[in-house]
Amino acid sequence: MRAIVIAAGQGTRLRPYTEDRPKCMVEVGGKPILHHQLEAFAANGIEDVVVIGGYKRNGIVAPGATLVTNAEFMTNNILMSLFCAEEELVGDVLVSYGDIVYSPAVVERLLSAPNSASLVVDVDWAQIYEGRTDHPLDQAELAEVTSGGIVTRVGKSVGAEKAFGEFIGLARFRAPTVSLLWGLYLRALAQGDDKPYGDAPTFRKAYLTDLLNDAIGRGEHIGAIPIAGGWREIDTVQDLERAQESGLWS
Repeated sequence: MRAIVIAAGQGTRLRPYTEDRPKCMVEVGGKPILHHQLEAFAANGIEDVVVIGGYKRNGIVAPGATLVTNAEFMTNNILMSLFCAEEELVGDVLVSYGDIVYSPAVVERLLSAPNSASLVVDVDWAQIYEGRTDHPLDQAELAEVTSGGIVTRVGKSVGAEKAFGEFIGLARFRAPTVSLLWGLYLRALAQGDDKPYGDAPTFRKAYLTDLLNDAIGRGEHIGAIPIAGGWREIDTVQDLERAQESGLWS
């Protein structure tokens, strides 16, 4: 199993902490976000790690990991950033956003899932948004899920009234699903990166969730792995301060 961390973004809402370092190297509880992730991977036997860097990528410190460059991080988004991994994005992979911290237990639950594709979904997501004024609810990547645990839609357009929980930015795809995603990605890219894709105004600005919804629309079964806390997104200074105050990541 290989883990791929998408960590190319500029982290503008975390300034001044990101003035001199990439977002994934901002410290939570005295340790960079990325190092929390590496420890969670290692605790579950994952030593093959790829980190996709862009902004301040020379500042990424990830012993043993393969570093991949997204040279167009200023103009593209999460989806195109992920596919910068190219030949590393094969076989069974765990994919993680670069601005989240989570416990080893969250990774363990994901790896034990039987589905070819699985997303970690926090059912206690609403609690995190209480008082979270700098990252409002309409920015949450929520998941609509059937009673059988299959994701029917995921992303910012789902809406709280239909949400089972929040997709935290951690997923696992087995080789057949990775092949499917590659096919859909290349098909959409061939239409032009300036064309709309999913909920995004252009393919270049698309999120991973846009590709996942494309796959779901074509019959792919993506399972939801429910958790209740045990993670945090560090997108803003307020997020960082709240995570520090929680004491969970010290």
